[in-house]
Amino acid sequence: MTLGYRTKCGVQVLFRRIFCAAAFLSCLLAGAQSASAQDTSPSRPGVGFELEGNYPNPFNPETTIRFSLTDEVFASGAPVVVTIRIFNLLSQLVAHPVALAHPAGNVEVRSLEYTRSGRHEAFWDGTDQSGRQVASGIYMLQLTVNGQSGMKKMIVQK
Repeated sequence: MTLGYRTKCGVQVLFRRIFCAAAFLSCLLAGAQSASAQDTSPSRPGVGFELEGNYPNPFNPETTIRFSLTDEVFASGAPVVVTIRIFNLLSQLVAHPVALAHPAGNVEVRSLEYTRSGRHEAFWDGTDQSGRQVASGIYMLQLTVNGQSGMKKMIVQK
């Protein structure tokens, strides 16, 4: 059985509507998770880190990400392990930004050890893991320090 042109177009329109509705719900859920993560993780006293977010935001095509590590996370004397990940609204990993002014050089912030407290920065050029520019939209920025995480929203606007 073959489908006529009108049926094919109708099915495509239906799938587009379903996709748009799913993207909208995903955006709402991501915003709720982001607010929840922001309220409980990075700003709670005693955690020892703060995800300050990125600037500029919205951005095109690149952004700088600021985060702070306090003396609390270095209390044991061991280095702190930091990971920064960028996800799309489907919770798919898009990229790891690059550390700025880190002793190891310009390396991805992926299980990267930090040995001093203070404000630190990372850089994202707006590309995915394959080197392609990402589309306009909302992305989630996740900072993980010694297993504890905080999240913020980022907006790519072209």
